[in-house]
Amino acid sequence: MPLDLKTGIMRTSELIEEIKRLPIQKKIYIIEKTIHSIRKQQDDNQLSRAAKALLVDYSTDKELTAFTNLDYVDFYEAR
Repeated sequence: MPLDLKTGIMRTSELIEEIKRLPIQKKIYIIEKTIHSIRKQQDDNQLSRAAKALLVDYSTDKELTAFTNLDYVDFYEAR
């Protein structure tokens, strides 16, 4: 596996060639892990953008945080 001596990272073309040499089960495993990683990164990015977009609202609109005053109050379910 040739590596870039400065970074220790394989080039994309070299990585693809190495994957081509793997048995089908290992190729499928790599694809599944890669897709999972991409989806997680997308989800994390969406959550981060949403949180940033709402930060000003939650910082300035007391109606959005009114119930946080109850966070430390004991809660008992009525039956």
